[in-house]
Amino acid sequence: MGAAYFYHLTRAPLDETLRLLLGKSLQAGWRVALRAPDPARLDWLDQALWLGPEDGFLPHGIAGGPHDAAQPILLTTGEARNDPACLMAVDGAGVDAGEVARLERVCILFDGHDEAAVAQARTQWKALTGAGAAAQYWSEASGRWEKKAEA
Repeated sequence: MGAAYFYHLTRAPLDETLRLLLGKSLQAGWRVALRAPDPARLDWLDQALWLGPEDGFLPHGIAGGPHDAAQPILLTTGEARNDPACLMAVDGAGVDAGEVARLERVCILFDGHDEAAVAQARTQWKALTGAGAAAQYWSEASGRWEKKAEA
């Protein structure tokens, strides 16, 4: 049974934090689904991952191609077709308790400077923990990532 990790971004930008978490996930041997609610956001994420440092290349693709099942990181607006062990959700993308239970880890990243994003993350926290999912809340406000809450 997995857990949902909520990442409250207040210092590092989304693309930088994603590169860190995606790299760690691949090092753990996990396939990852990166979910956003908007196809235009997937295009932005795709470009951000391609423009990262050469020594930190993260192999990925956008869902809908012929090789979705083989992608180490699959960018999607819905269900992942790459048999992921980890789901990363951005911009309030939906996550359900069944996914948390099935996967090794679910990461929910949200912009701490956006009140609507913070409110959405709180709603997701209540829904997931209310359904029995394990969850952790991580903040970078101090300058390094620290676990602030667990349910």
